[in-house]
Amino acid sequence: MKARLRDIADQAGVSEATVSRVLNGKPGVAESTRQAVLTALDVLGYDRPSRLRRKSAGLVGLIVPELTNPIFPAFAQVIENSLAQSGYTPVLCTQVAGGVHEDDYVQMLLERGVSGIIFISGMHADTTTDPQRYATLRERGLPLVLVNGYIDGVDAPFISNDDVASMGLSLEHLVALGHREVGLAIGPDRYVPVIRKIAGFRNSYQELLGRSDVDHLIERSLFSVEGGATAAGRLIDKGCTAVVCGSDMMALGAIREARKRGLHVPRDFSVVGYDDSPLIAFTDPPLTTIRQSVMAMSEATVRALLDEITGQPSPRAEYVFRPELVVRGSTGAMRRR
Repeated sequence: MKARLRDIADQAGVSEATVSRVLNGKPGVAESTRQAVLTALDVLGYDRPSRLRRKSAGLVGLIVPELTNPIFPAFAQVIENSLAQSGYTPVLCTQVAGGVHEDDYVQMLLERGVSGIIFISGMHADTTTDPQRYATLRERGLPLVLVNGYIDGVDAPFISNDDVASMGLSLEHLVALGHREVGLAIGPDRYVPVIRKIAGFRNSYQELLGRSDVDHLIERSLFSVEGGATAAGRLIDKGCTAVVCGSDMMALGAIREARKRGLHVPRDFSVVGYDDSPLIAFTDPPLTTIRQSVMAMSEATVRALLDEITGQPSPRAEYVFRPELVVRGSTGAMRRR
């Protein structure tokens, strides 16, 4: 106990006696000093005594897709931390194929009296979705924020990465390296981010190379390693020397397929990913990719939701964040095969 008191006192810049008074709930301690001691407890990893723990301002639902794609845990971690710092308790709901449906998660959250719900790449990203499910929630007065997807007519703020700009950054990089036959490996085109990426790919190809005949260079597959490998194989067969992928997982599949065919990445075939998921810089080769602004997007998401909860709603708009191209070892100058 003495060592613990001393560590806390050193961290907070107060005496051990003051730490003891705070931990035992004794009077005579300034509020600023009390907060310094509590912060020291948190920083050092000590559990606060039960009477000193923050009281939750309420529950907030966080519905995300499967966690096998590391970009979704990255979003969840930042959002959960931001909610906790504001006194809210996040309730994480993970969707998997054949698992609990988004609507069932919503019903469960409503039964628990959540203060609001954040949807990340949920059904709102699917153009075949009936928007009434979200409109009904808003009619009940439930605050919502929807990330990476968009539906017209839903009374809620949307937070998105700029998918069109991401294609421009990717193609500019590859064209500067001498590539003229660049393919796009992408997921099903019923999803809003996919539709936008395809539009950005077409526009950038026209602007950079003066070509509009690019439909044969677009391969739709699954957002997975296997999907990326399948799409890349088809594009290699069509003579592509580089591929832009709709996710980092697809990009890893593209690299695997290129190597399976005896091609060296990037000497023979260049690959660009999308997301800049954690650990992606440590793949072989390190992946050139488009970085989503996870931190800024997550913080904006929490801020928008808390504004909704406190009755100060954000303007009804889609807030679009500029991505960043991160150049690593999976792209290189085009050479004749």
